[in-house]
Amino acid sequence: VQLQASGGGLVQAGDSLRLSCTASGHTFRNENVGWFRQAPGKEREFVASIRWAGGGSFYGDSVKYRFAISRDNAKNTAYLQMNSLKPEDTAVYYCAAGYNLIASTMRDWGRYAYWGQGTQVTVSS
Repeated sequence: VQLQASGGGLVQAGDSLRLSCTASGHTFRNENVGWFRQAPGKEREFVASIRWAGGGSFYGDSVKYRFAISRDNAKNTAYLQMNSLKPEDTAVYYCAAGYNLIASTMRDWGRYAYWGQGTQVTVSS
């Protein structure tokens, strides 16, 4: 499974961005599709995850109420809508897919089997 993350860029604080995650040669069905981010010198951080079957979504505490994860079955694409961006949101954002994840495990990046290449998000103050 090859994942492609796109949509990053340079924005100002308070702006919005939408990231996309698409799978090549694979149709999402029962996976969790998640977003993680990693800033220089920091550990990889859970951002959000969505259950493809059913659409249940989960968020990291630092992005809750500002970010929204969604999916489009027809386009086989997951999205991360990021609003009210802050300089501390600056990081490389990765999308990932994994199976059999539950609430207690979906925040663990080690549980995701497939990863995209990452897209840079830079928020200036």
